[in-house]
Amino acid sequence: MSLQFVPAEAWRIGGGGKSLGRAVLAVVGILNITPDSFYDGGRDATAEAAVVRGMELVLKGADMVDVGGESTRPGAESVGPQEELARVLPVITGLRAADPDLPVSVDTTKAEVAKACLEAGANVVNDVSACRFDPVLVDVLVQFQPGYVLMHSLGRPKTMQVDPRYGDVVDEVRSFFEERMAFLVRAGLPEDRIALDPGIGFGKRLEHNLSLLRSIERLAELGRPLYVGVSNKSLWGDLLGLGINDRERVTEVATALLGARGVAVHRVHDPAGARTALAMAQALSPSMPVPVRPQ
Repeated sequence: MSLQFVPAEAWRIGGGGKSLGRAVLAVVGILNITPDSFYDGGRDATAEAAVVRGMELVLKGADMVDVGGESTRPGAESVGPQEELARVLPVITGLRAADPDLPVSVDTTKAEVAKACLEAGANVVNDVSACRFDPVLVDVLVQFQPGYVLMHSLGRPKTMQVDPRYGDVVDEVRSFFEERMAFLVRAGLPEDRIALDPGIGFGKRLEHNLSLLRSIERLAELGRPLYVGVSNKSLWGDLLGLGINDRERVTEVATALLGARGVAVHRVHDPAGARTALAMAQALSPSMPVPVRPQ
């Protein structure tokens, strides 16, 4: 079976056709500014600490930093836009000051938050809702033309893991992407701004997550870069009995396997491990150029 692969560099993430450099496989470092993050427990809950941590992620190999001020883990409570902005805006401003060329993403579902962060220099909106929670968000996307992560989820974070059901999860996620991409393009967001995230762990049981990952090539056929986050997630605990602090190695293995099978953008907590895993995936994949060792 031939690999349907759209490289990360095909994703336009801002004005002037900006992209993630010349990356074939890209790494996005996770920067949570929340007190209830499932992984780090809000370690970077002050703006100063978060900016330092964000630049550390870049030094460890992140091509972009994704800043989130509201937890979207299953069962999480929502926060208001002003509280979310108070968390993320100083961090985005600080990252932009530290490195004017650094691609920065804001993880939000709210138009007000997205607009303020894009005005402050963010390049990408990472939206778990696919513009369904706040209909005004699509207007912000059309106005600013940022990169956009179109993610599949089932319901809202607080209730999405309450008995999620599908007929064929791969067919349903694929149809969802086709419908939402068509909606966004009709509204005025070019298709080349969109990356597709199947939403692993968002309204899905273990069997749904595995079905999507095992059939990831069917999503790659849609012609947009795939953006996947499996870093330290609970499916590894469900599948292998691993605790939250014991999932780094399996995350790296999954990252390499998914990279070799066409996933272009990987959202992770440990960019260094992901970068090594993806270099191996790229080197051993006949459909990708051999990576050039940095000098």
